[in-house]
Amino acid sequence: MLRFDSRATFIDKPNDVLAIGELLIDMISEDYDDALNCDKYYRYFGGSTANLALNVKKLGLKSRVVSAVGKDSFGTFLLQQLEKEGIPTDDIQKSERSTSMVVITKSRQTPTPIFYRGADYQLHYTPELAEAVKQSKIVHFSCWPISRQPARSTIEKVIALAREEGTMIGFDPNYHPAIWNHDEDGRDYVRTMISQVDVIKPSLDDADRIFGEDTPENHLARFLDLGAKLVILTLGADGALVSNGTDEIHLESVATEVVDATGAGDAFWSGFYAGIAKGLSVLDAVKHGMKISAYKLKHVGPVQQFPDMLLI
Repeated sequence: MLRFDSRATFIDKPNDVLAIGELLIDMISEDYDDALNCDKYYRYFGGSTANLALNVKKLGLKSRVVSAVGKDSFGTFLLQQLEKEGIPTDDIQKSERSTSMVVITKSRQTPTPIFYRGADYQLHYTPELAEAVKQSKIVHFSCWPISRQPARSTIEKVIALAREEGTMIGFDPNYHPAIWNHDEDGRDYVRTMISQVDVIKPSLDDADRIFGEDTPENHLARFLDLGAKLVILTLGADGALVSNGTDEIHLESVATEVVDATGAGDAFWSGFYAGIAKGLSVLDAVKHGMKISAYKLKHVGPVQQFPDMLLI
């Protein structure tokens, strides 16, 4: 159990966070509206896990991204962005399929995305990936790679290896039915993942999609019943509910301005990992994640730099 006042201990390894999952293009509208009335969209570096890796590096940790992109100009753009940020691209696999893309209408609430999937789930388990897991203190993945094969099998092998290595595992259950194959209800599979990880951070929207609409308290209980060790249920403007099965606390939101909610969850994860890796207690790391997320809410697209006051 991760006690709120405990501090994580890590074996000394060369990399802090290994983010495995989607690296893709975000097309974000210029205006706030539904997709039918927006004519202009801008290209951004995107993908939940890739954004997390970038944020983590800007917060002073070492990070690597494991993903797959197409052999096309979008794929080249994404690799160039990683290189500009000083993140190794050796772990990015190349696919004959098109680089994946998400079209998003800018929103002050949880945005409604349109998914165009191609290369992102063509992710294979390789000796190089196994070595990357062994060299990392924290492994993080989202629903994207577990939604389709061969990436699903890759994640299953990564989890097994990470547990052997004593690596912390974080899971972002950003479930959305549209990223799954049409003939599979992915919610059952997502539930099987919950007991296999150390930290899970669903948003209220994620929980509603996985279990059906209900109160935050009932959702929290469901995650714990399924074996979650630490649940951080984020509630947007209403803050977050945190529980390790023994202790439970509600934290108020610290956000003061919402320009765009896209990527706020990734920013939270980044702040949490930065806190936990730099010796904060579990609860203080959660609070740090909330501060980083609040800062991200003031910006459209990736944050270029976090202010010194948010660095640990």
